[in-house]
Amino acid sequence: MIFRTHMAADISGLVGESVSLAGWVARRRDHGGITFIDIRDASGIAQVVADGLATEDLRMEFCIRVMGTVRARPEGTINADLPTGTVEVAADSIEVLSPSDPLPFMLDDRVDADERTRLEYRYLDLRRPRMAANLRARSKAVSAIRRSLEGLGFLEIETPTLVRSTPEGARDVLVPSRLRPGSFYALPQSPQLFKQLLMIAGVERYFQIARCYRDEDFRADRQLEFTQLDLEGAYWGENEVQTTIEAAIAAVVQDLRGESPPLPFPRLTWQESMDRYGADKPDLRFGMEIVDLSSELTGTEFRGFAATLESNGVVRGINTGAREFPRSLADKLTEEAKALGAAGLVWMVIEPDSQLRSPVAKFLAAHEQKAIVEALAGQPGDVLLLVAGPWRTAVTVLGQLRLSLGRPEGHRDLAFVWVTDFPMFEETGDGNLTFSHHPFTSPQDVEVMRNRPLEAKARAYDVVVNGVELGSGSIRIHHPDLQRQVFDILGISAEEQESRFGWFLRALRYGTPPHGGFAFGIDRLVMVLQEEANIRQVIPFPKTQTGHDPMTMSPSPVDEGQLAELGIALVEE
Repeated sequence: MIFRTHMAADISGLVGESVSLAGWVARRRDHGGITFIDIRDASGIAQVVADGLATEDLRMEFCIRVMGTVRARPEGTINADLPTGTVEVAADSIEVLSPSDPLPFMLDDRVDADERTRLEYRYLDLRRPRMAANLRARSKAVSAIRRSLEGLGFLEIETPTLVRSTPEGARDVLVPSRLRPGSFYALPQSPQLFKQLLMIAGVERYFQIARCYRDEDFRADRQLEFTQLDLEGAYWGENEVQTTIEAAIAAVVQDLRGESPPLPFPRLTWQESMDRYGADKPDLRFGMEIVDLSSELTGTEFRGFAATLESNGVVRGINTGAREFPRSLADKLTEEAKALGAAGLVWMVIEPDSQLRSPVAKFLAAHEQKAIVEALAGQPGDVLLLVAGPWRTAVTVLGQLRLSLGRPEGHRDLAFVWVTDFPMFEETGDGNLTFSHHPFTSPQDVEVMRNRPLEAKARAYDVVVNGVELGSGSIRIHHPDLQRQVFDILGISAEEQESRFGWFLRALRYGTPPHGGFAFGIDRLVMVLQEEANIRQVIPFPKTQTGHDPMTMSPSPVDEGQLAELGIALVEE
């Protein structure tokens, strides 16, 4: 049986031809003996006219086949909002291929069902035009990436999904081994070590559309499992990696938006990004940059600022522009600043006469007020926000307030940026050191790393768009001795190095070429390009924020027999 001869979206130029369409009943309208049916398939919607046919039993989302003749719509009935709005199909027959139960929610983008219900019936949710468009966009993105990288001579190679647990920044998702009781595989957080092994193997240009798994807290742009472009290259440095990633991203943007972003992307060092935007993933679509006011306030008699500066802290500020600033907003922002770690928030409103309205104005000398306004390029009506404290606290708090007050809504512009020169290490709460990127990242200066590790910079780089971190990369360590030194600084004992990484350290001893790479989240990129606020909107079958799948009811308990085979016993809390 031939179910269809054409897709719904393809009938516009077929006036006078017989067609067979198959799809779902998107809408049914009874006009006194003549019934109009919108039939929807993966390509779009076509209007069907059923004159004299029995259609009383048809309901929303019945799967049907329609056979008939394409004809032009009568004058005055053309639908300019529909690609097929100039034609319709005069039905000769309508066959129900499969009926539908009453729907748990309307499959209409104008109707918003709660997310849990949508995830429980995800197979219905994906029929909605918005979600179907997201699936198509995701497919086009992957196709564009493959086309771009294959044109540059990359090989697509799969790496294992059952690997050894290695530290990469998040908790591993563990898989017990039946044949080796008490031992566990880990699902890969990324194919990091395997892509480095491919460089040792002489591949030189590798990529993969990789599934990755991280047992970390869920956020709007984070899931337990996700898909990333993973690539690695030998005999290249930062510029070559970044140029390659720019080409892949530009190909995706071109295919999804019909335009290519300006290349190359601008570059900011990590220090510049933190100083100017209070974040290592800056949103460059608007200004409101952070300004250092410490020198303008040197010698101030206002103790709130003076005590901070005397203890090697800083005073930083932003100009939020002209806006209404009632006391309720001032109190809200102050509470937000305190919740982010600041001791408080100083606000100033520049009055029409250029005087400052602020609770602290009386404590600041006239020349200090003038210096603050000039440094922040203030104009009458502008609201200035200042934070005093340790550098990291001040810039981070102002960075968050900047986003709260300035991030544009419904803004289709794309602002890509590279953030480079990240710290090699960070200090943990207990005074130990941990890696900022991952422990296989090469330092910029080996001597600085050995002697002053907290001052060391890594050959690491992130790509960011509109305040969303798309991915990270680095130039890797390719000498086993240097790799051991990094492990030593991180406090990994020689015994643990051999136990966990001996196989990899051994591989580094066999003529490893200099190499580097990158990975970016395909889900995140599509999310931004489709103007979605949540990554779950572009993943076909995501989990909820608690890691639950309402459709399959996973995770779920397993029977004791399965656990016994794995040598696992559950202990009640």
